[in-house]
Amino acid sequence: MNNHIVIMAGGIGSRFWPLSTPEYPKQFIDILGCGRTLIQLTVDRFEGLCPKENFWVVTNAAYVDIVKEQLPDMPASHILAEPAARNTAPCIAWACWRIRQEDATANVVVTPADAVVMNPVEFRRVLGNALAFTEKSDAIVTVGIKPSRPETGYGYVEVDSGKRDAGSGEIRRVASFKEKPSREVAEQYLQAGNYLWNAGIFVWNVNTITAALSTYKPNIAADMDRMKTDSDVQEVFPQVEKISIDYAVMEPAAADGKVYTHPADFGWSDLGNWASLHDKLQKDGAGNGAVGNVHMYECRDCVVHAEEAEKVVLQGLDGYIVSAKGGRILVCKRSEEQRIKEFSA
Repeated sequence: MNNHIVIMAGGIGSRFWPLSTPEYPKQFIDILGCGRTLIQLTVDRFEGLCPKENFWVVTNAAYVDIVKEQLPDMPASHILAEPAARNTAPCIAWACWRIRQEDATANVVVTPADAVVMNPVEFRRVLGNALAFTEKSDAIVTVGIKPSRPETGYGYVEVDSGKRDAGSGEIRRVASFKEKPSREVAEQYLQAGNYLWNAGIFVWNVNTITAALSTYKPNIAADMDRMKTDSDVQEVFPQVEKISIDYAVMEPAAADGKVYTHPADFGWSDLGNWASLHDKLQKDGAGNGAVGNVHMYECRDCVVHAEEAEKVVLQGLDGYIVSAKGGRILVCKRSEEQRIKEFSA
């Protein structure tokens, strides 16, 4: 059975301004300063799990040329250009309907383009387990990250504490999905021990997901059946219900006992903001993390990204974000990070 990888790459990454802009968002940027962009790192970590011709990217029509430039091995017909943003359920449905046309028994992994994984060997082991499980069953599997702190920025997966299914190994049944919690509730989840971060990475057989969408969102399934040509896509896709895959399929399927999770610990971050980037960068003795030719004096707990600048010198900053990109410069207290969207408007 063939494995296929679907990469969701349509977001605009507004919380990373000025590094990420609507014209050139974060998934296409070398945020870690490692010589590879986030979408390239996403492809890299699946090496050995999937042949290059079985990768798919769903993205905004405006980003198709960037995808072709950064992923030259990607078949052009596998770059699906959304004519409108309709959230993750239509995005995933379109990719899976297309995959089923080429491979009626495909095993599919769906992943965001902009997450970071620090241990790709363990990542491949976990995904290999999940793919082996979905190959032999009609289960839906999500990857659940073992929490290291009471995080309020992620949704959670509640693991069923009952007995394990025969042959499931590390994979456990999901009891429910939880929205992003308050600090108090996040601390309760951490203490309980059976709650995982929802990484937004899904594994299923192509027939499992198409059947699930037909059951829980027959309107979306019907729209997918109508999208047979490019002109159909242009006409139909902008009208498809705008809904996340969590609401459309994962939550009702979990209530029916059809969703499983593979607990994992492979250095994952959704890299959703400057705080998460600071967490992943190598830091000096004063807690500063930087990308670029950056020199800091009497600075502490700063995160700096200025790869384009010839040289950056900073003195006396305590807990700041500094970023320079394309003639735009941000200097902002880390404690005020949530206001960056407001600043960049």
